[in-house]
This record gives sequence, C-alpha cells and structure tokens, in this order.
Amino acid sequence: MANLKDLRKRIASVKSTQKITSAMKMVAAARLRKSQNMITTSIPYATTINNTLSRIILELKEIEEQTKQKFDLPELLTPKEKDEKYLIVLFTSDRGLCGNFNSQIVKDIRRKTAKLEAEGKEVKILSIGKKGSDLIKYDTPELIYKTYTDIAKKGANYQETKEITNELIELYKEGKFDKILVMYNHFESAITRIVKTETLLPFNIEDKINEEEAVNFVNNSYYDYEPDVKSMLEYITPYVINSAMFNAIIHSQASEHSSRMTSMDNATRNAGDMINKLTLTYNRTRQACITSELIEIISGAEALAS
Repeated sequence: MANLKDLRKRIASVKSTQKITSAMKMVAAARLRKSQNMITTSIPYATTINNTLSRIILELKEIEEQTKQKFDLPELLTPKEKDEKYLIVLFTSDRGLCGNFNSQIVKDIRRKTAKLEAEGKEVKILSIGKKGSDLIKYDTPELIYKTYTDIAKKGANYQETKEITNELIELYKEGKFDKILVMYNHFESAITRIVKTETLLPFNIEDKINEEEAVNFVNNSYYDYEPDVKSMLEYITPYVINSAMFNAIIHSQASEHSSRMTSMDNATRNAGDMINKLTLTYNRTRQACITSELIEIISGAEALAS
C-alpha cells in the first residue's frame, strides 16, 4: 500500500509541473499569434518582389524574341555545370518541449541525405537551430557544416536573415556548393505543418513567374528599367532569395510555437488526469488506513470486554 506522505508529495509535484506546462502553453500561444501576424504581414512584400521579378523576366523574354539574342542570366539563377556538392539548410529549434517538431524534420533530412548520397552526391547540412544539429551529430557528425543558434530568438529579423543569405550566396558563388536547399516546417494551421524542401540556389525563377500579375503595362504606362533589364535582374535577385529565406524562418518559427503549444496543452491535460488518479489513490489509501485503525480499536475494546 502506498505511503500517504509519498502520495501527497507526488500530487504536489504533479500540480507544480501542471502549472509550468500551462504557463508554457500560454506563452507559446502568444508567440504563435505574433508569428502568424508576421506571416500575414510579410505576404504583400513577398508577392510584390516576386511579381517584380516575374515582370523583369517576362520583359527580358520579350527583348530576346525581338532581338533574337539570348541573354545570360545572373549567376544566382544559373545552374552549375556540376551537380555534386549539396548544402541543405535545416530549420529546427534551439529548445525542446515542442513535441515531434525537431525529430520529424530530422527524420526527413536523413532520408533526403541518404537518397542524395546513394546518387553519388556530397551532402552537408547547415543547421539553423541547436536541436537539429544535436540530433544529427548523434550518429552522423560529419554531415554538419555549420550550426547557427539563437536565430530569431526575439522574433524573425529581416536583417539577421540577410546576413545568413549573403553567406549562402558567397558559398554558391565561390563554388563550394553546386546546389543549396532549404528544409523547414511550413505552417498551415495551429495543428498542421508540412515539411517542405525547396531549392534556394540556383534560384528557380520559373516557379515565381506569374504572368497574370506581372503585367508590364499598368495605368496606361509601361515599366521602364535603368540602366537596363539585365542589370535590374541582377540587382533584385538577392532580395528575392532573402525573401524566400525569411519566409522559411517565419514559417518554421510559427510551426515551432504551434507544436510547443499543442505539446504543453497535452502535458497539462495529462497532468490533470494523473492528479485525479493520484487523488483517488490517496483517498482510497487514507480510507483503508482509517478502516484498519477502527478495526484495531474495536477489536481491542472487544478483547477488554471479554
């Protein structure tokens, strides 16, 4: 039979844990709302800059048709001759207690790296988030190229993202990697997220072209580019790439908060169930002790009476 003192201590301990998980749930919910708002407010910028890129590409194609001359695209839009060295930018969290947020995407990147290595590719991983790096280092430390921690600690920051993007662009230009991919949790809803893998470099412009939105004739006026269309394309490409990176960060962050909120909600409810079970056990044990003491008293009284 369980000791009453031990049961009281355990109930108090679980109640304390329940308070912590409940507080963490509320904090995660507040951060999730902030992240969702950031996703919503970033859409106009991403849409506008992608439409601008589409407009420039379509203008360039028209010039090519008119002049019968093929233009060379900027280096960041041009695939390498070789396709051997891959860098995958993995987005995870720096802290735990967020369900399977980290473990699921690490499983996916392990499958991805195994597939690429089977094809004869050389693969490295740049981990944005400590947890992803720690999980991968457990059995394949040689895959880790670099680890960033405390990224977007106080919320996603465009300038901070730009510094990482510039480093990736330099790695690509220097030929250290032939292709750079990003793998992140794309936020769908508070209970749904999808692991996405996208090619960051060379940037695939065909996926961004929107002919309906990228018209070159607006309000009875044509867009004009200075000094020329090709220079404008080279200028805007890094901004489009950084926008894609920023999109990955804010979606990963929102997914982390939603996963933590769900995980802490489950933990809080489980703690409540455990408290109820322990309280029931405590009451039964206490009743059994009282009954046992009453029986001993009655038996003693009967013995004295006889």
